[in-house]
Amino acid sequence: MSRRAMQRINALSEADAVAAFKACCGCVKYATAMAAARPFADAEAMKSRSDQIWSECGREEILEAFLAHPKIGDSKAAAQHGGKWASNEQKGMSSASETTAAAMAKGNADYEAKMGFRYIVCATGKSAEEMLGILQARVGNTPEQELANGAAEQNKITHLRLNKLLADMEAGSL
Repeated sequence: MSRRAMQRINALSEADAVAAFKACCGCVKYATAMAAARPFADAEAMKSRSDQIWSECGREEILEAFLAHPKIGDSKAAAQHGGKWASNEQKGMSSASETTAAAMAKGNADYEAKMGFRYIVCATGKSAEEMLGILQARVGNTPEQELANGAAEQNKITHLRLNKLLADMEAGSL
C-alpha cells in the first residue's frame, strides 16, 4: 500500500479511527487502542501493533469481537454485521447446496450450545464444504480450546480487514 493510505489512517479523527478499527475487529478495547497507537510508520508496523493489542485482549474482549461476526452462512446477518467485508468473506457459502447450508445452520447451533459462543473461522477463500468440515472437526474441542482457535481465526480476519481498510483509504472511499 502507498504512504498515502497510511497517512490517511494516521490523519483520521480519534472517533473515525476507532470506527475504522472496530470494523476490522469488533472489539472496542482493540479499536480504541489501535486508534491511540497511531501514527503508524507503515502497514507492517500497524499489523504488528494490531497483533500485540489483540494478544492483550481477554475473554470478554474476544467474545465481543466474535459477536460482531455473522454466523457462517447467515447472509442477511453478514450484510448487517460486517457490511461488504463480511458478505465477501463468506461468499463461499453462496454456492452451498441446501444440504450443506442446513448442516452448517445445525452445526452453528450445536457449536454455540456447547461452546457458549459462535463459531469463528476465517472464511475468505474457503468453500462452504471446507467451512463445514472445519466446524465439524472443531466442535469436539473444549470451550477453552475453541476460544483460542476462534481468537486466532479472528486475528487472521483482522489482518485481512486491515488490508481492506488500507485499500479503501488508498481509493479514498473511507
